[in-house]
Amino acid sequence: MPSENARSTFGAGVVRPDNHEPLSPAPPPGLAMSPAVRFVFVLHDHQPVGNFDGVIEQAYRDSYLPLLELLERHPGIRLALHTSGPLAEWLDRHHPDYLDRVARLVGEGQVEIVGGACYEPVLAMLPARDRIGQIRLATEWLERRFKTKVTGMWVAERVWDPGMTRDIAAAGIEWTILDDSHFKAAGLSEDQLDRHWLTEGDGSTLTVFPVSEHLRYVIPFAAPEATIDHLRYLASRRPGALAVFGDDGEKFGVWPDTRKTCFEEGWLETFFGLLEANSDWIQMSLPSEVVREVPPAGTVWLPECSYREMMEWVLPPQSQLACIEARLACAADARLASVSRFLRGGSWRNFRMRYPEANEMYARMMAVSTRLERLASGKQTVANPAAVTEATQALYRGQCNCAYWHGAFGGIYLPHLRNAIYRELIAADRAADRAEGKQTPWVEATTDDYDFDGRTEVRLASDGLDAWIAPARGGMLYELDLRDQEHNLLATLDRRPEAYHAQVLAGPGNARSVVDASQVAKFKQEGLERMVRYDASRRKSLVDHFWDCDVDANAIVEGTALERGDFAAGSYEASIRRNPGRIQVLLTRTGNAWGIPFTLSKAVTLEAGSRTLEIGYKLEGLPQGFRQHLAVELNFAGMPARAEGRFFYDHEHRNLGELGGRLDLSAVRTLGLVDDWLGIDARLAFGESTNGMAAGVWTFPVQSVSQSEGGFELVHQSVVVMPHWIVTPDADGVWKVTLRLSIGNLKAGGAARPHVGLDASVVASR
Repeated sequence: MPSENARSTFGAGVVRPDNHEPLSPAPPPGLAMSPAVRFVFVLHDHQPVGNFDGVIEQAYRDSYLPLLELLERHPGIRLALHTSGPLAEWLDRHHPDYLDRVARLVGEGQVEIVGGACYEPVLAMLPARDRIGQIRLATEWLERRFKTKVTGMWVAERVWDPGMTRDIAAAGIEWTILDDSHFKAAGLSEDQLDRHWLTEGDGSTLTVFPVSEHLRYVIPFAAPEATIDHLRYLASRRPGALAVFGDDGEKFGVWPDTRKTCFEEGWLETFFGLLEANSDWIQMSLPSEVVREVPPAGTVWLPECSYREMMEWVLPPQSQLACIEARLACAADARLASVSRFLRGGSWRNFRMRYPEANEMYARMMAVSTRLERLASGKQTVANPAAVTEATQALYRGQCNCAYWHGAFGGIYLPHLRNAIYRELIAADRAADRAEGKQTPWVEATTDDYDFDGRTEVRLASDGLDAWIAPARGGMLYELDLRDQEHNLLATLDRRPEAYHAQVLAGPGNARSVVDASQVAKFKQEGLERMVRYDASRRKSLVDHFWDCDVDANAIVEGTALERGDFAAGSYEASIRRNPGRIQVLLTRTGNAWGIPFTLSKAVTLEAGSRTLEIGYKLEGLPQGFRQHLAVELNFAGMPARAEGRFFYDHEHRNLGELGGRLDLSAVRTLGLVDDWLGIDARLAFGESTNGMAAGVWTFPVQSVSQSEGGFELVHQSVVVMPHWIVTPDADGVWKVTLRLSIGNLKAGGAARPHVGLDASVVASR
């Protein structure tokens, strides 16, 4: 599962207790026993919305349960525990006894429950209304479930923006924890980080704890004694010093090799024993106790920030490598060591620039949030208040951060996480329809700058389909929602350069970490170094290509075919034609292929109650003798390759093979794609073109090479279906063809909604 810190910087392996070396300066010789040091231990347990039950169950068995059992055997160990909403829901359904046992420890004062934004969004990407709503939803549920007062929160990915302070305080939160890198970036020195601080925004204050990067790296990757040494050093430096550890609970059992280290070899048992044995000078404290008992060191204004690795990952590949190299150079040069804290990468928000797909999810989320805000404000009549609550909770689930970014983990590269986000956002829209009392069948078209690029997009929707079109970006269809199945057929991902691709291209055995050259990267499949590809145009639908007439299908698949037209990414003019029960979006561009000018128009038509898009192509102004190769790219996402019940079929419903297969078909009238699990039957019908030619069709998978905790891997992203024709005009210089994309629902009644456990009245109020 995604985690919040890069393991590549931890060193080559775990240092064992019998050969450990102190990782902090020892106290001066002759110093008496150090005064007490306060040690705050915070764990963050999280599983993304959409993660597989089997993966979460394994994490429960390998990490959450054994750590709880260890806590029960060590009553002297006190810690703060944050469990994200998606994981809390899952635990409440599958292992409610686990939550009951945690509640007992809370009642005994051994555990403090840490709140947060319920479904683990990055708060910086949300409007204030959703920040506050998410935090209040989590707090109400946690207080009810654990019968305790929640005063603090975990900030997802520790992505901080100064503008969040007022919203967090307004939601009733008194304290949070952030990385010490946030404080260093504000100019604080190392010896000012052994205490807690206040921060302020718009007149509201919030207590902030600095998490020690040093402790994050040694726990549990160095000997247990190394942490005791560090605490002794802090106590010797300043009586009553504060040390804060805050990190993923999954690093105790889920991260590679940590189950063996932490539980089978007894790292945690030893560590807890050492803390208890030194309790005469190590005082394990809960965060809320520190806030009550110790005054803050002062007020500090923290810059927009996250942990160091995150701010590097958001940069484009070359900038990312340059940032890492600069940081390493500073660390190696004593003259520059003092300024290394100010070497920060980019803003988390720019993941939306690096990955247009992240911006598309964000824009879709904002469209839903804005719609629900209108309902909550009374600007629209609410026919079904309960549906507003349902819609709001689905929106919140669709804000879970994991699919919106990428670093040392899959994140946005994982299709099941992207699919889960769209499932929730589509579900929220459907619930909003019910809240408004919308009557079926219906069809509508609206326009706006939906994706915040300064250009107008078109949304063509019915009670069956929801099609989002970008006229200025190739007139492409960039989102196609199946409302019944709550699935976006265009939750695709383009293949683009990543900083770690240089490691992949080096091949197995030669791939070395840019941070630690002693670490050899793992390859989860053979031949990945030959599978790195980059896409020249978006992997969406209605992307219009002109290839050479004799282009080889392999060149299309490999991405080496030369684009001969300027239509794939060119700007189209858009107009909307409305008739009762039927709307058409007409997209027109005057461009060229091989320098020959002509006009290409494509009309997308949708009827009320329909799950069929009619797509008509018309080329005009063609000179006599014109002969060009037109291919229209269509992509289908979320329909995996090499999986049972997912296959192509022809006009006689004969199985043509699994969806990852490469097909080169001629004279095609019909081609279908079936996904039994999702209940999708997508059927493409191709009409006869002006010159009487039937379509040829190429199909092939789009597979990306990305990294996850386990190493580099190949991930299926989408299926390309590309009908193509040799275009020759009629006597009037015109060529036409019609396509129909019909989506059948193989599951009567639509998609089943997952059980929702964190219901609270705050959802309805937003």
